[in-house]
Amino acid sequence: MTAPVFVVEGAVPGDGAYVLDGPEGRHAVSVKRLRAGEAVVLTDGLGSWCDAVVTGSEGKDRLLLDAGPVRVEDEARPRITVVQALPKGDRGELAVETMTETGVDAIVPWAASRCITQWRGERGLKALGKWRATAREAGKQSRRVRFPAVADAASTKEVAALLAGADLAAVLHEDREFPSEALASAELPASGEIVLVVGPEGGVSPEELAVFEAAGARAFRLGRSVLRTSTAGTAAVALLLGRTGRWG
Repeated sequence: MTAPVFVVEGAVPGDGAYVLDGPEGRHAVSVKRLRAGEAVVLTDGLGSWCDAVVTGSEGKDRLLLDAGPVRVEDEARPRITVVQALPKGDRGELAVETMTETGVDAIVPWAASRCITQWRGERGLKALGKWRATAREAGKQSRRVRFPAVADAASTKEVAALLAGADLAAVLHEDREFPSEALASAELPASGEIVLVVGPEGGVSPEELAVFEAAGARAFRLGRSVLRTSTAGTAAVALLLGRTGRWG
């Protein structure tokens, strides 16, 4: 099994003794119960990381380590951003978790017109915090050293601006009466940015679709079945990662 990942605050240490403390140290000592000689990975979640070996522990929240040299994982290309319409309940966190584990590079929450859930005031800030915490924990669980960025909630106009700057701008649209292409056969860029919009359970509205098309986006479908908004993004990311060779 690959070594567990722990997040450090600030710069990743390198070539020397290091003490992992705070919540991460407590988890390593009291929950994971790591012992001398076991391997771990330290990362800032932004691509910098190092291997380390446990040399001991102090109390319940201080893990003593011997850290190796710092390495940097470059961003993979093409970069994949998913604009995720806000699902109901905890399905948003489920979408973030599974997309992170799959390999998405960035997630943009979107308050589509047909979303039942709307982020406003303190409630919105709390929900955004949960999405970011989920991305961090899922990044650690899946042994990533570059976690996906979760942006502030975007308006339809802001999503259109993202699509306008993409090398491939795609909107998943399940309406069989609407002309769409199969994502499985779309021409993909070798580098640059793919931006994929996943609409709410009620679908992307005609008005929103028109705004996105004006920004250069095209409508795509995954298959004959209609996936829930909390799973469609994960399925699409997996398809794109396989087709671009990033899963090779």
